[in-house]
Amino acid sequence: MAPPFACSLLLCAPSSAGIRNDQAIIPTKEDPLNTLKYLAITAVAAVSLTASASRPTIQTMVEVGPAPDCPYGYYDYAPYACAPYGYYGPEWFSGGVFIGAGPWFHGPANFHGHVDNHFDVQHGYKGPAPNKGDKPEPGKDVVHNSNFKGNEVHDAHGHVRK
Repeated sequence: MAPPFACSLLLCAPSSAGIRNDQAIIPTKEDPLNTLKYLAITAVAAVSLTASASRPTIQTMVEVGPAPDCPYGYYDYAPYACAPYGYYGPEWFSGGVFIGAGPWFHGPANFHGHVDNHFDVQHGYKGPAPNKGDKPEPGKDVVHNSNFKGNEVHDAHGHVRK
């Protein structure tokens, strides 16, 4: 005598609904509902396996726009405000032109340059700073600044180096 219910991993059904074969229920024509359940579960499993196997590749592009137009350079962190005279040391300038920092840096790959963080707003500086588009003041030579007192060394992306 067959047990009243036969179960497999996928479904349980009355034993009269199918033929029991090594713990699997093989649906018969006698119960179309069981056949439909079996096909639905198989379809869901197939879709799940297919969906997890093919993941689309996503690319992200970020355009930063033009570098800030600042007479003595700009801070190496967002929002890239103009830095005051004396923040960057002379090695940050080539022919009097700022070589850039952050996403606009265009110097050597292993570049490290001095900054004076007393002129950094993140270190409490509240003094005057130029605005974007301002021109350098006469007599403020960024290449031959004899009063420059750098106290930190930064790489091109603002990381402090020792």
